[in-house]
Amino acid sequence: MTFVQLIDCRTSRFDEMNRLMDTWVEQTQGRRTATHTTIAKDRGDASHFVEIVEFPSYEEAMRNSGLPETDRIFREVVALCDEMPTFTDLEVVRDEQLYAHTARRFFETLAGSGELSALGELVAEEYHDHDPANDQDAVGFDAMRQEVETWRGAFDFGFTIHEQIAQGDRVCTRWTWNGTHVGDFFGIAASGKRVTMTGTTIHRCAPDGRIVEGWWQYDRLGLMGQLGALDALEQ
Repeated sequence: MTFVQLIDCRTSRFDEMNRLMDTWVEQTQGRRTATHTTIAKDRGDASHFVEIVEFPSYEEAMRNSGLPETDRIFREVVALCDEMPTFTDLEVVRDEQLYAHTARRFFETLAGSGELSALGELVAEEYHDHDPANDQDAVGFDAMRQEVETWRGAFDFGFTIHEQIAQGDRVCTRWTWNGTHVGDFFGIAASGKRVTMTGTTIHRCAPDGRIVEGWWQYDRLGLMGQLGALDALEQ
């Protein structure tokens, strides 16, 4: 179970403390067990800092504490504090990757039969869509909605999400798209064919959680081949 430790301290010598932390990161390379660390400053008190350190488990946190560099650096950090730091040990019982959840809902909404106005909860008005299959990027919520309506009019489709990687304000989603060709698609009349393609999408999210930018990579050529659009070129 993921374990998180909160270290609460007060110091007027944060720059020196920051350099000590850089030293610890350098000296424990390949041996430290912390998977993520964040240091935040209190907006209302410039001397108040909270460090949030994440570990795979409590046992891994104890291994990290047992490193000789950790003990030495900690004693030096304490010397820079105005008072003794306090520690809060937390077992994580819920871990929401909110941006990844938003991206997943985005794909579910695209493939649904409901009103596209529901995308307004997920996508910002200034959304910018980068699709190499289009001559021009779709910029703005209305342009993106028109793009989705084109695909909905041509296919009954759904996405299978294979994996997602979230880092900072970006979410990368690897997916497979499966559809039935039920309407005109760039001059190709409905054929009833079952078609599929794979792809990857990177979304950038705003602090409010809505998606503001998207980059698409998918097998458009393979899709056109399945629809028979390349047959004439092969003859």
